[in-house]
Amino acid sequence: MDVAELLESVSLLVPEAVATADDVTVGDVWEYLANDEWDSALDLLEDLAGRRPLPLAFWEAMADAAGQLRMERSAAWCHWRCFETRNGVIRADLTLSPAGESRRTVPMAGAGVLRPMWNIGHRSPTGGPSWNIARLWIEGRPTLEPGGRATVRLSPLMPTQWRHLRPGDRITLHEDRTVAGTATILEIGAPGAASGARQSTCGSFET
Repeated sequence: MDVAELLESVSLLVPEAVATADDVTVGDVWEYLANDEWDSALDLLEDLAGRRPLPLAFWEAMADAAGQLRMERSAAWCHWRCFETRNGVIRADLTLSPAGESRRTVPMAGAGVLRPMWNIGHRSPTGGPSWNIARLWIEGRPTLEPGGRATVRLSPLMPTQWRHLRPGDRITLHEDRTVAGTATILEIGAPGAASGARQSTCGSFET
């Protein structure tokens, strides 16, 4: 389908009662669609989708539309939400180690580009830590500087290995053997129930 058809189809999946903090509803989306303002319509749909969980078909069509519009960050976010809808959401409060305490000296990219290692409590056969890989998405900002703090979302390479975690658990981020950051789990959501804080800012994130 072309962009217009995709956005029209996903608009039908958004309940009319859903509204943003600015009282924007799906009716406003239809006005943009009527005027061929596809990028504005897609932005509003992202915002509305942050108000309640929507089905996988919504995010798949949104990712396709964003890709056709060459809205790369939006496409990446929609693919990320596809992954969360299938596998569940993991959100954490992350603080990066200050510069000089780890190998990182520049800000960390936040749109799911990096795949750092995490110590989430698993042990190797020899008793040492067995690290797990997960992509990282920083909420509300494009990067995070050394020593900085932000809420992040994680996309594990092997989601089943993370299901023992609960809110309040502490995990550590590693880019080598040193600790590059410490995070406290905020939310563990079941598949199909991913929380949706809008990222104005899924390439596939499937594993």
